[in-house]
Order: sequence, then C-alpha cells, then structure tokens
Amino acid sequence: MPVAQLFFRSVVVALALGFSGAAHACGPDTDCELGNRHYRIALPDGHDGVTSVGAIVFAHGYRGSARGTMRNKNLRQMVSDMGLAFIAVKSARDDWDIPGAPSDLNSDGRVELGYFEKVVADVTRRHHVDPKRIMMSGFSAGGMVTWQLACDRPDLFAGFAPMAGTFWQGPPATCKGTTNVIHIHGTEDRTVPLAGRRIGSTKQGDVNKVLAFYRKEGGFGPIKTTAVSDDLTCARQTDAATDVLEFCTFKGGHSFKRSYLKYAWDRLAAAGKL
Repeated sequence: MPVAQLFFRSVVVALALGFSGAAHACGPDTDCELGNRHYRIALPDGHDGVTSVGAIVFAHGYRGSARGTMRNKNLRQMVSDMGLAFIAVKSARDDWDIPGAPSDLNSDGRVELGYFEKVVADVTRRHHVDPKRIMMSGFSAGGMVTWQLACDRPDLFAGFAPMAGTFWQGPPATCKGTTNVIHIHGTEDRTVPLAGRRIGSTKQGDVNKVLAFYRKEGGFGPIKTTAVSDDLTCARQTDAATDVLEFCTFKGGHSFKRSYLKYAWDRLAAAGKL
C-alpha cells in the first residue's frame, strides 16, 4: 500500500476513534447518557479513575437541570474537597415525575424510580463509585423525589438528605422500608412551607405529618433536640437498627447552604452509615 494511502487511512481511523470517544465522554460538562435520559458527574480533584469513591447524588428543583446543578462551582468544590464524587441528575420533564405532582397527578413514580436505579448502576460500573457510600439529596422538587426514593427504594442509597421538599399530598399509606433520613428546611419558607400549600388541584405535604408518619413507620425512638453549627437546630432520633431520622431547621426561606449538605454527610458518616 502506498505510504500516502496508508497515512490517510491512519488519520481516518484516528479521527473516528476520537469522535467515538467524544461521543461517550462523560463528566461535569458532558452528559452521561442513559437511553433518553442522562446525568452528569464530577469526580474529586486528583482522582485516579480507579480508586473506589463515595458520592452525593443531587436532584435539582423545578425546571432545573444537571447542567445547571454542575454550574454551582462552590458546591462542586466542597464535595470534591470531601473526597467525593458529585452526581447531578435530571428529571424526565420540567418536574420530577412522582405521585401527586401537578405535572401528572396520575403518576405512580415508576419512571423516576427506574431512572435512579440505572444511575446508580451506571456510576458504580463506569466511575468506580462505591454503592455502599452514596447519599441521595435534593432541593425543593428535588427534595420531594428524594423523599419518594427514601420510601420506595430505601436500599438504593446509604442515606437521604431532602431539603425544602417532601411528598405531594402528604405521606403514603406505607413505605417499603425505612432508612437514614436527614430532612433540612427553612422555618420561613414560603415556596414550600413546612405545612405545605395548595398548587392547582394538588397540595404539598405537611413536613411534620410526614415525619410523624415516618417515625411511626420505622419505630424511631424519642426525639433529642440538639443545636448544631451552621444555624441548624436538629431533632435527632434512632431506631432499633440505629438508623437515623433527623429534622433540621434554620431561620430562613426557600434556600440552603452548601454546608448543610456536608453536615448531612458527616452526620451519617459519624453514625457509621457511609
């Protein structure tokens, strides 16, 4: 084969491989594709791509995106400094497809539950994330899907940290089990008030009623109120299996500090859950 032709073929092969790699590239700035769904992931700085690593999965609020979540560089850096992967997930539509949501009152939530199962399977396979050291969290609507997962897929994550969001229409009849939950909420939240509010033909759940339901469901013990750092005041409980149920409030509205996410992880780690 002439040298020129051989060189041309080599270039074509190299370009094809390059484009193929780009199509499958996956990280903080590129979607990790799962069929017609995706997520994004940022591994901790200096990660060797081989060592097993814990992770925080974060669900965005209404009309959010994985891309938008990853743009929060301060949050990403904090999680990296903790030595963890940061995983940003994306709802099927503008809102998370969960029971009682205004976008689909007839939803049974199976679409999103299946998606999160695929995300966990994919990150453990492709990115060396330790399946026993993943905490699920989310803000607002993301907090609602976090609660749904805690109830319907309690074994999928080591712990759950919903923020400013809970079930639509109040607690379900029962859960498939109970696990570690640290709920964080501003006492002056008007978007998702602690008592909930009506939106169209549906209503946000009452956080205190949800916690009372979960407390009974899991047989959690007496409440121990403890003031902690970052303006959080937390009512702590454990059950016979030492699972953690904690309700943390702060004086503020529909917001959260990134340090609250770190608090939840550290609390669960201290309890031997991560």
